[in-house]
Amino acid sequence: MMQTERRNYLIAALLKERPEYSEIEIPEREEEQKALLRSLLNLRPPAPVTDEFLTIQDAYLQEETRRKGITNVHDLQPLQPGLYLWQGDITTLKCDAIVNAANAGMLGCFCPNHGCIDNAIHTYAGVQLRLACAEFMRRQGCWEETGKARITPAYNLPSRYILHTVGPVIAGRVRKSQEEQLASCYRSCLALAAEKGVESIAFCCISTGEFHFPNRRAAEIAVRTVRGFRAQTNSKMEVIFNVFREQDFAIYRRLLAEYP
Repeated sequence: MMQTERRNYLIAALLKERPEYSEIEIPEREEEQKALLRSLLNLRPPAPVTDEFLTIQDAYLQEETRRKGITNVHDLQPLQPGLYLWQGDITTLKCDAIVNAANAGMLGCFCPNHGCIDNAIHTYAGVQLRLACAEFMRRQGCWEETGKARITPAYNLPSRYILHTVGPVIAGRVRKSQEEQLASCYRSCLALAAEKGVESIAFCCISTGEFHFPNRRAAEIAVRTVRGFRAQTNSKMEVIFNVFREQDFAIYRRLLAEYP
């Protein structure tokens, strides 16, 4: 089965699940098909699917990621021993674990085709990820606390695991307690990763963007916290600071050059 056939199968299956979408027709153009598929995946609640759906979805998503290009952490050069800076799409990075900036509901972003990292990770990991997150939220019975960490398989991503953490949401001036919450996100992820035997972990810019934490201050907290954890635990875990925007790349590059 080719990618177009897989994509059409997945769209048809997802439309069939929702009677209110019965009048939607599959568009002819590839990019429009991809946008529709992503929208349907984003909107889909955590519900069981058939083995056939999973087999076709997995093949489709893995091929899409392959076409985007996979970057292996072993091909990167550290700026300092054990510390890397990489600009790119975290869903294409092959390392032991990547970090997702989640929301308190922990089920991913339900906004169709939204540009947040939570949306991208859930889209390309596949529907299994939302199902796994829904299960531990069901057992927990309440919203996820800010500054903690959860771990799941990465499913169709090149990494082995996804660490999910909820950062502070900023409205106005940043409080000291929110700075500590952000630091706790990094410490919690590192501690859980170490517990699971993770040897390389990629952090996104937690709480910046949609959560409005100032980029420079967030990066300072990230670098300081990672260095502190490595020093206190004598950790050899390789840490990749993953950025998407030029602004963040420049900030992290300066920080990693300033402090040996």
